[in-house]
Amino acid sequence: MSSQSLQTSTISEKSALPFGAWFVAEHRIRTMGKWITSIIAHGLGNPVLYLVSIGLGVGSLVDKNLGANAIDGVGYLTFLAPALLATAAIQGAMDETSFPTLEGFTWEKTFFGMNSTVLTGRQISAGVLIASFVRCVITVVLYAIILVAFGAVTLAAIPGLILASIFAGMAMGSAMLATASFIKEDDGFFAIVGRFIIAPMFMFSGTFYPIETLPIYLQWVGWISPLWHATDLGRALSYGHVVPPLMMAAHYLYLGVIFGVTYFLAARQFARRLSL
Repeated sequence: MSSQSLQTSTISEKSALPFGAWFVAEHRIRTMGKWITSIIAHGLGNPVLYLVSIGLGVGSLVDKNLGANAIDGVGYLTFLAPALLATAAIQGAMDETSFPTLEGFTWEKTFFGMNSTVLTGRQISAGVLIASFVRCVITVVLYAIILVAFGAVTLAAIPGLILASIFAGMAMGSAMLATASFIKEDDGFFAIVGRFIIAPMFMFSGTFYPIETLPIYLQWVGWISPLWHATDLGRALSYGHVVPPLMMAAHYLYLGVIFGVTYFLAARQFARRLSL
């Protein structure tokens, strides 16, 4: 190979550096595309089944019994919608940062192959998170369409709900990315996370009833839960649930801090682990 060819190759690699994360994201999205039918089916089927059973079934009983004393003055399905959308966003984002991270480090070791090129560990972690964002958006949009079809929310409420849900999804997606980057073998770890972190967070974050109705010794679960912060935001932005301005700022700040801190840890761990 001539020196001119070598120089051209080097220049091309250097020019690719600023877009490294996007190349990784493209790889993850193409991989995601193999399961797009399942992703869409789950994104549409899950909310339909849940809204029919809980939203309409239980919701009709709640509305009938509360009558004029309805929570926040709205129907139960409208009250429930922001929590369901935020939960779906969290699950979608975490799906793309849990097992795919273990796959890249342990099972197929694709991250090491990427790192053998000009791609850095930080770019690889950012690419995985970008793909997680795409999965989160797909999940949230599909769920929002179903919510509108069921009359749970209005079209005008959708932008606020999507914003709050994606905030929560990316905060938890980033947290899972950081956590998964330290794992050498699964050994049921993700199942433990689902049962002892995600499930309690779903139950005690004001999802089905106002968090104030819980005993004080359980309310703290909601206070530290990204789901509660996103749900409270979503209810304020979608149907006017009263939230003081300082609390609104606290919601955004809390989710932002979780995202920023955990992504910093993830990027550092990716770089350290790929350098070994």
